[in-house]
Amino acid sequence: MSDRAVTADLPPSSRAEPAASPALRSPQLSMRAYSGEQTVHSHDHAQVLFAWRGRMEIEVGASAAFADNSCGLVIPAGVTHAYLASPDLRMVVIDVPADHGLERARRFAVTPGVRRLAAEARAGALLQAILGGPPVGARRGIALDALHRELSAALNEPWTTARLADRCRLSPQRFHARLLELTGLAPQAWLRTLRLDEAERLLRRGLTLEATAARVGYASGSALATALRRERGVRVRALG
Repeated sequence: MSDRAVTADLPPSSRAEPAASPALRSPQLSMRAYSGEQTVHSHDHAQVLFAWRGRMEIEVGASAAFADNSCGLVIPAGVTHAYLASPDLRMVVIDVPADHGLERARRFAVTPGVRRLAAEARAGALLQAILGGPPVGARRGIALDALHRELSAALNEPWTTARLADRCRLSPQRFHARLLELTGLAPQAWLRTLRLDEAERLLRRGLTLEATAARVGYASGSALATALRRERGVRVRALG
């Protein structure tokens, strides 16, 4: 990526290592903010990157690609690339010395384990996890943040896996596999998590059980109370 990248903090549970320098001798991890568009350029070190938030359209050599929070890229040293950043983009970037065996551009899946290691700022372990995983082919990304916002505004609606997949322009089978890879949860389990998160928030604010159930898509207050007790070991009284 270009020198216009700004080093930013990783999530509160971790801190980034120093940004790459011309005398790069070991992998260096940072989270960076990007904006706008950068014309074709290259580096004398490789870069391994994925989006913590947002999406980056990248041209690597003569090929169009992207990096988001489900799919990352390896860009070898010396390979030309250009990018277009989405607003408020945050990228996890590992700058890697050219002699570390990253001679080929490739995509990789951003699994929950990969995101956990990034949050812990463990550059070596993160690089090993990424390079040890299987490469992935060209894929349509899931705009998880946008999907989360849409669902949060309409949790009372019937969200089948097919409907969720249609929002992401994927088949139900591909959507199921991609979401499982990204979050560690199947679509309906992920949706249930969103519903119960919101239910706990509303109940703590004093909304009645029946009203909360209607807001988050449960048929009745008793059905919601059962779900909270079964899934989270939480009794409604403890939230009031």
